[in-house]
Amino acid sequence: MWTREIIKMLMEGIFDTLYMTLVSTFMGYVIGLPMGIVLAVTDKQGIKPNKFIYKLLDFIANVIRSIPFLILLIVLIPFTKLVVGRSYGSTATIVPLVIAAAPFIARLVESSIQEVDKGVIEAAESMGAGTFTIIRKVLLVEARTSLLVGVTIATGTILGYSAMAGIVGGGGLGDIAIRYGYNRYQSDIMLVTIVLLIILVQLFQGLGMMLSNKLDKRKR
Repeated sequence: MWTREIIKMLMEGIFDTLYMTLVSTFMGYVIGLPMGIVLAVTDKQGIKPNKFIYKLLDFIANVIRSIPFLILLIVLIPFTKLVVGRSYGSTATIVPLVIAAAPFIARLVESSIQEVDKGVIEAAESMGAGTFTIIRKVLLVEARTSLLVGVTIATGTILGYSAMAGIVGGGGLGDIAIRYGYNRYQSDIMLVTIVLLIILVQLFQGLGMMLSNKLDKRKR
C-alpha cells in the first residue's frame, strides 16, 4: 500500500481537503456573518426589530439548510459549472460548500449574538451609542468567545461536507475514499482516509477550543 504514488495521492488529498475547507469557511463567513448579525438585530427582541427583513432571511436560511448537502451539490452542478467552468474538482466543490455553509454560519452567529447580556446592550444605548457602534463594539466583542466556538463547529461541518463531495468527484480525501476505498474495494485506503479526516477534525477542534478558552473572560 505505502508506495510513493499512494503517499503522494494522500498528501494531495489532505491539501485539497484543507484548501476546500478553509476557503469555504472564509467565504461562508463573508456571507454568513453579516447575515447572522442582521438576523439577530432585526429579531423581535433585537436592537432594531424588522419583521419583514427577519422573515425573509429566516426563510432563505431555513430553505437552504433543509436541503441535504448531497442533493444541493447535485442541484448546483449547472451553477457551479457556470461560476468556475467545471463541476468537478476541489475548486468547483467550494461553490456548493459556501452556499450550504453560509446559512448554517448565519444561525451560529445569530445564536452567539443573542447570548449577549441585555444589560450591556441597554447600557450602550443609554450612552447614546448607535446601531453600528453597538454591533461593532458591544455585540461582536461580547460574543467573541461564542463566535470562535462557532467557527470551530462550522469548520468541522464544512470539512465533513467536503468529504461527501467525493461522490461526484469533488476532490480531497473524500474523493480518494470513494474512488479507491469504495469503488475498488481497497479497504486499507478507506481506513487511512477516515483516520486522516478524524485527525483533521480534531486538530481544528482543539485549536478552536484553545483560542476560545484564551478569549473567555469568565475563565480568567
